[in-house]
Amino acid sequence: MITRRAFIRTLGGALLATPLAAEAQQAGKVARVGFLSPGHPGGVVDLNASTAFNIIRQGLRDLGWIEGQTVIFEPRFARDDANKLPALAAELVRIPVDVLLTVATAATQAAKNATTAIPIVMCPVGDPVAAGFVASLARPGGNITGVALNNVDVAAKRLQLLKEAVPKMKRVAMLVNEANPGFTKLQVTATSTAATQLGIRFEIVGVREARELESAVTKLKGTDALIFPPDPLFIAEAERLATLALRARLPATMDAKVFAQVGGLVASAPDYAELYRRAASQVHKLLRGAKPSELPVEQATRYDLTINLKTAKALGLTIPQSLLLRADEVIQ
Repeated sequence: MITRRAFIRTLGGALLATPLAAEAQQAGKVARVGFLSPGHPGGVVDLNASTAFNIIRQGLRDLGWIEGQTVIFEPRFARDDANKLPALAAELVRIPVDVLLTVATAATQAAKNATTAIPIVMCPVGDPVAAGFVASLARPGGNITGVALNNVDVAAKRLQLLKEAVPKMKRVAMLVNEANPGFTKLQVTATSTAATQLGIRFEIVGVREARELESAVTKLKGTDALIFPPDPLFIAEAERLATLALRARLPATMDAKVFAQVGGLVASAPDYAELYRRAASQVHKLLRGAKPSELPVEQATRYDLTINLKTAKALGLTIPQSLLLRADEVIQ
């Protein structure tokens, strides 16, 4: 026979053993997490939409959420067509989801336009303050928080690394995605500022679709080097762009490790997997009752440098030893 005191102790222990995630839910309620990406399931690893989604799922699983029991995921992919994002965002709002996680600037803008009530976790976004997503990184102030890259610092570092790899560089061009205006504006502004500081002439060439890439790169043969910003369109075409740049004899860089691994000259990129895990932690906090207006936006702190010496040799470049020593990966 169990005493009343023993019963209370047993009941208390059982409650403590319940996953933390379940504590945030009303009895019988299952949380719904929306996932909105401009990408296409499959493709290269760095910003691969399905890879990001799976990291988010695993991150929440590690935090105690059980798929199908305490959480249900609602993934939506624009499949490299940014025009689909507003409708997909509206669809997730109608369900409705409890938290909406967005990948990159265009998806975050679509979600912002779709709801001011549902908490949004963006990951990663170049400059969420300049984009108007948050009031400040420390106190976002609205329904959006997440993980950000510092566009100004990243642009300056990217250009400096390219300058070190190509010491005679006087003129640099950037390929931009005109179908992603918010992200493009931030990238152009930040890179232009960095180029002015380094005394480098800067120009841009715009595209809207993958089929325009070859002609755009061909037009840039006269420049000294080429930058591909980490737009989902370019990330998805990383191998093709590396091939096109090499064919045009253009030293090129992209903020995605895979670019250098498949033939680009140099890449300086954050650990995207770690950024997605941090985003999962923020989703967890929001589902447990945190307010997005008070949940600080986190920032990427580490960037890995990858250099492709085979490509450097093909371009007739000698990479300085000082730069090679700083590289996290050197491809022979």
